[in-house]
Amino acid sequence: MTQADLIVLLPLLGLAGWALVLMLIDLAIPADRKHITGWLTLVGLAGAGVALTQWPSAGRLEAFGGLLVADGFAAFLTIIFLFSGAVAVVLAINYLPRMNIARGEFYVLLLLTLSGMVLMSQATDLITVFLALELLSIPLYVLAGLARPNLSSEESAMKYFLLGAFASGFFVYGVALTYGATGATGLAGVLAAERSLLLAIGAALILVGLSFKVAAVPFHMWTPDVYEGAPSVVTAFMSVGAKAGGFAALLRVFITAFPDVAPQWAYVLALLAALTMIVGNFAAVVQSNVKRLLAYSSIAHAGYILMALPAATHMGEAAVGSALFYLLAYALTTLGAWAVVLTIERKAGEGVALTDYAGLFSRRPGLALAMAVFMFSLTGLPPTSGFIAKLNVFQVAVQAGYVWLVVIGVVTSLVSAYYYLRVVVLMFMREGAGEALNQPLVNVAVGLMAVATFALGLFPSPLLQLAQQSVLNFIR
Repeated sequence: MTQADLIVLLPLLGLAGWALVLMLIDLAIPADRKHITGWLTLVGLAGAGVALTQWPSAGRLEAFGGLLVADGFAAFLTIIFLFSGAVAVVLAINYLPRMNIARGEFYVLLLLTLSGMVLMSQATDLITVFLALELLSIPLYVLAGLARPNLSSEESAMKYFLLGAFASGFFVYGVALTYGATGATGLAGVLAAERSLLLAIGAALILVGLSFKVAAVPFHMWTPDVYEGAPSVVTAFMSVGAKAGGFAALLRVFITAFPDVAPQWAYVLALLAALTMIVGNFAAVVQSNVKRLLAYSSIAHAGYILMALPAATHMGEAAVGSALFYLLAYALTTLGAWAVVLTIERKAGEGVALTDYAGLFSRRPGLALAMAVFMFSLTGLPPTSGFIAKLNVFQVAVQAGYVWLVVIGVVTSLVSAYYYLRVVVLMFMREGAGEALNQPLVNVAVGLMAVATFALGLFPSPLLQLAQQSVLNFIR
């Protein structure tokens, strides 16, 4: 292993290595003090963040003969992964004991799936992408069933596992066909190969496998049931981390290896984005369970991010940068919304109905105001980060010639205003017994994310420029 290989692997080794160490340490921690394991997990996440500073500040550093790369794209996504993991740990420290599922393996599995996400962002070979996909997914399958013997949690884990394994089969078959057509699995080798029908079919199967991970229509059917049945803290992490990991692979694979595999591929992705926005938003309108509502919301936002892929055929790095900024804004807003959900969910399955939010402002005004900020941002209203994120994605899509897709995006955003603002109306304008647990640590996290959501909307330039600069060496 060369020095370059070690530098590229440092964040991944830090996460996976600390997970193994933590598994041994947790054996000595009493069952009623598992919060110690949570705090130690934050130490591991901080260590991975420090390791990230060893990556080159500009350019790209390849490792293991081109199997992995350290570049701005991977660094930006790794920051999102570490942030989502840290928020999940902070939420879990209070949530797991309350639900009687305070198990140290939660934190170990969280670190392992995070290591898969980091590997996904760095992978420049289809075989490595598959390994990262499995390392990301398998711990998540277990986490979804963490609340055993709760039947809904076990059911969600089984559904996620079976459909995830099915999607992985599509991905592997797509890799096999791609190799058969090009004689290569490296993204650079695939790009340099002659275009053929077999390669187009391989790309389509790879798209199916990765679309499952980001919950794009029609590969979204697992999302509402898994989100509802899994412990809410797992769902909160999954809604951001797994989606960002899936988009890491989608963006790198399809923009660097399959930019012109078939003239129609961009239109297929545009149609996929349109269907995802339509189905996600219209299905959310009829939901009465907040976990299912946020599940369909997650599907809808996958559609908005997907708009960047067909736009990248003309806009290139600008489209990728807009997708990265959207993922950052989405992570802030969604994790904040789920943090509020966790404070209202008193027991498993209790406190997740929309009616449980009625009158929340009269009892917990600060929490209600923060939730309103998150709902406004998810809708895409100014001056929140969600507005800037949508505006940038819409802009690159218009410049790429997909005006019809932007029209669908605007119309579905108006539809989303109904179900997001319904939560706000319930909290501020309806009488009810809406109540939330007073947890100082979670309150601080909610407040910081609400402020960040507003600040990013008011002053987006620094992070927007960072997102654009992070992809300067993305397309070779």
